[in-house]
Amino acid sequence: MFDDYVEHTGTTPDSRARGMPQLGFQGFEPSPYNDLNDNRGELISQIETGYFPATGMTGHEEPIFSLSRVQYTPPAQVVDMRVCNGLLVLLLANNSFVLIRLAEDDNIITIPAPRKPSELRLTRLFLDPSGRHVAATSAQGENYHIYIPPTAPGARVSAPTPKPRQLKNFKMVIESIAWGRAPTTSRDILLLIGGNNGTIFEARLDGGDEFFKQQSTSQSVYRLSEAQAITGLHFDFGTTGHIIVFATTANRMYTFVGASEKKDDGRMFGALFSAYSDMPPKIMDLPGNISRSELHIYAPSSQSATPAKVLAWLTAAGVYHGTLNLASPDNPVDSANLMPFSSSMQEDPPLAVSVTEYHFLLLRKNRVCGIRTLDEHPVVEEPVPLKSGEVLRGMASDPIEKTYWAFSDASLFEISVTREARDMWKVYLDRDDYERSLQFAQVRFWKIVLAVISCAYADLSTTRDCAGGSGGCALQEGKLMQAAQSYARSSARFEEVTLKFIDANARDPLRYYLVPRLERLPKTALTQRMMLATWLVEFYLAKCNELDDLVASESVAHDVENLKAERAMVEEDLRVLFDTYKANLDRKTVYELIMSHGRTDMYLHFASVVGDHAKVVEHWVMEASWPKALEALVGQSDLPLYYRFAPVLMRHIPKDVVDAWLRVPQLDPVRLIPALLAHKRDPLVPNQAIRYLDAAIFEHSCTAPTVHTLLLTLLAAGDEAGVLRFLAKAPVDAAGKPYFDLDYALRVCGPQGRARVYAMMERWEEAVDAALGAGDVELAKAHADRPVDDAALRKRLWLKIARYVVRDKRDIKSAMRFLENTDLLKIEDILPFFPDFVIIDDFKDEICRALEGYAEHIDKLRGVMDDATAGADAIKQDIEALSRRAIGVDSGERCARCAFALLTRQFYVFPCQHSFHADCLIALNKEYLPPAALRKIVSLQTELVKTAPPPPATASQVQGQQANGNASPGSLTPSGTPNQLKQRTLLSAALLPVNAANALSRGVFNASINVANVTATGLRELIVPESLAGAITMWGPGGKSKALETGDAQVAKVEKIREELEDLLASACPLCESVVVGLDKPFLQPGEVDESWQI
Repeated sequence: MFDDYVEHTGTTPDSRARGMPQLGFQGFEPSPYNDLNDNRGELISQIETGYFPATGMTGHEEPIFSLSRVQYTPPAQVVDMRVCNGLLVLLLANNSFVLIRLAEDDNIITIPAPRKPSELRLTRLFLDPSGRHVAATSAQGENYHIYIPPTAPGARVSAPTPKPRQLKNFKMVIESIAWGRAPTTSRDILLLIGGNNGTIFEARLDGGDEFFKQQSTSQSVYRLSEAQAITGLHFDFGTTGHIIVFATTANRMYTFVGASEKKDDGRMFGALFSAYSDMPPKIMDLPGNISRSELHIYAPSSQSATPAKVLAWLTAAGVYHGTLNLASPDNPVDSANLMPFSSSMQEDPPLAVSVTEYHFLLLRKNRVCGIRTLDEHPVVEEPVPLKSGEVLRGMASDPIEKTYWAFSDASLFEISVTREARDMWKVYLDRDDYERSLQFAQVRFWKIVLAVISCAYADLSTTRDCAGGSGGCALQEGKLMQAAQSYARSSARFEEVTLKFIDANARDPLRYYLVPRLERLPKTALTQRMMLATWLVEFYLAKCNELDDLVASESVAHDVENLKAERAMVEEDLRVLFDTYKANLDRKTVYELIMSHGRTDMYLHFASVVGDHAKVVEHWVMEASWPKALEALVGQSDLPLYYRFAPVLMRHIPKDVVDAWLRVPQLDPVRLIPALLAHKRDPLVPNQAIRYLDAAIFEHSCTAPTVHTLLLTLLAAGDEAGVLRFLAKAPVDAAGKPYFDLDYALRVCGPQGRARVYAMMERWEEAVDAALGAGDVELAKAHADRPVDDAALRKRLWLKIARYVVRDKRDIKSAMRFLENTDLLKIEDILPFFPDFVIIDDFKDEICRALEGYAEHIDKLRGVMDDATAGADAIKQDIEALSRRAIGVDSGERCARCAFALLTRQFYVFPCQHSFHADCLIALNKEYLPPAALRKIVSLQTELVKTAPPPPATASQVQGQQANGNASPGSLTPSGTPNQLKQRTLLSAALLPVNAANALSRGVFNASINVANVTATGLRELIVPESLAGAITMWGPGGKSKALETGDAQVAKVEKIREELEDLLASACPLCESVVVGLDKPFLQPGEVDESWQI
């Protein structure tokens, strides 16, 4: 058997050695302590003789609950677990089911699901009490069913192995299932299903193949008002033929009671739930937050006809429990009570709960706690031996075999129960219930003592009540108020005292008794405080109505001042009760109580006390008392209430409402727009909507475009003056644009407003046209001057205005005055706009002034021209003076480049006192001139060679001329003065030989091919300084003057080319120029080595 796999901490009775009880719906074998009905006379005789048998005396006993790990390792992580009728079913993370028959050693089978975990994730497992129907649901809404046929003892779970079949018509995520009663020989079962969206379904499951061939769909029978998961579901049949259904969510329990109506298809819940289509079911609300709420029903008998006995509901506040009363449709749960959690449990709420006969087993994060149901006393708290990384998942209990289990993601644990009722006699003894204590007493001595006490209990109770003037004695004497005060100070049982006052119909004394009892209740007893406080509210309201009736009936015949004073005191006590216990009262219940008694004043006071200002405002709105509704609204700070009641209040008291709004700057004007639109405008009073929007924009700096556009719309519905004022001071954003829609503004505004809107859009021409269309010339002028960066546009705009003034208004004098407003237009600009036949006398003066201005302007231009002419003459004189400037050169001067005597050949002298030979100057310049200048030099020298005439004389002729004393063009007289040469050019006496010119000609012609494509280095190689220097001056002195005298065009052209070459080569000193040009060049040329820095 499976018990062999359990590690027991001690010797436990082998509960499974008994025969299997007959299978029923829910329940277990009768308690072994129910037959303890000893002979009372025998017990009394034992007391008289003093002889007590030694058997039965207590000694060391094992704990009631002990936890043991099951020596079975699941093949995968455990997702869920269920145990019913000796069958344990595991749902594993690999989408497989493990079925274990606990009465057999090796009766374990594994059933894989049809789909893999990557395709489908099964999340929850359900098992009916008979252990024949297994249901599993997935996160994707697919559900599966496994039918396990009944087996004989010792047989396998099923042969052949059952297979999971998909319930194709069950498309939902199942959270809970309430199983119906199924006979042993039947394969089908009726059930209710709770979905994760708050819907209850009715369905049937059948293990036959025909069912899966023609599956019937699940039928939705009810949907909860709140779309929360139905975590618990149970139904049972009452003794009067009615059905009771309990459905729980995380914080609510719904109770449905109605008649059953079985149809042909076996379904019976349609009539029950249809009765709640127009009315809500009974609801128990226990607010809080818990990860998983559970509903459990404990049945004390194995007989199928015996109804369920104990209900337990796990909530965030505690365990709500009670006894099922299936004979009463109105009150199906008796002795309902809430067992609150301790402070440690509130911080760490239980994961699951199981119900035993006398205890609650609570599973926490790492331990199991056992709490006695009757007095809420903890009896055990045992840690769970978890492995590293192991996490507890939940608990499971077998309602037939009465076994209890806990499971983690990797292990199973069994909770053994040993003589659970051993201490119940003490509990009943402390409660003075001697009869019940005697039933549970197991020690012979205590049985005898309790028997004697129970015999004398009836006589002692009466004496105890009357002794010392207690509350019971006072109650018997009819002193009800004194009895209430005495009972309030005593420790008498609350139920007994209240029943005594109710039987005596003493409502006022009962009220005086309940008030101090409520004050003494601890704050953690939330349910008790709520019930007592609600009961007191009912008493106070009934008393107020009673006094009202007395005042009304006796107001004519008697003095009712005392009644009125008493009524005022009761009302004040009720207000104090509201103020003191507002946190313990359920608002909905109290509202219903107050309205059932018709106490409007208390209704409003309670709503104000609990901060439910919406109820107060709603009341005054329903009463059409608008000032009081606004007063109640202003007295609270909940902004959504302003938005909620704004439309109705704005229709009736707009001015007062706007005043209230303006005192609350936190309001969002956008959410008040519906109320502003609902405002009915009276032409005789100011528009309050415009007033509020104006304040919201200009005082509270509202930038919502909707608010700005609405204000513009409301202003446009009135006079245009308001629109113009708004457009003039409308706020703008960082880009300078207004917040309202400009295109929409063009549609709703008048002509002047459109002109201003066009100006905001910087569409100046449309703005001027709109202003002129409205006849507002001044506005048009203002818009015409706005485009300050576009003079042409400004002039065009001013011409539009001028055309309008002259042609449309035909006001010549105004047109003349119009010219004074701008300096962009003249009289001649507007003359074309005048009519053809117009008298000049109207603008004769303006024309004369214009002509005078033109004459003055002409005089100014003439003076400017004279000044320019004088400046040009001065420049010419300076140029001529520069051409006659001379520089003296010493006979020993040397070339700045080659350091040879300067006078040996043609040379150049610069104002900076640097002097060079002509070829040295060309050699220096070609290193620094840019490529464009080099190409120009090559081009000029090519053209010079092409157009050059034969040289005027040979070298021997030139030498002869030197021997005869004739001065050469570039020679110096003995005195060193220049001889008719240019200021910056000095030619040497020796001319270049003819063969040099020919060589230059050949080199130039060869190099002139594709000069544009040659690099700067190639261009420098094409320039031969010695040849080029000789070519510049080889034709001798006086070439230019002689060409001019003879009119020889070819010689003049050569002279011009030579001058251009000289301008390029001798325009600046190469040494001075190279200082600037060579700033970006390295000190050492590539390949040059400088060792001057070495040490």
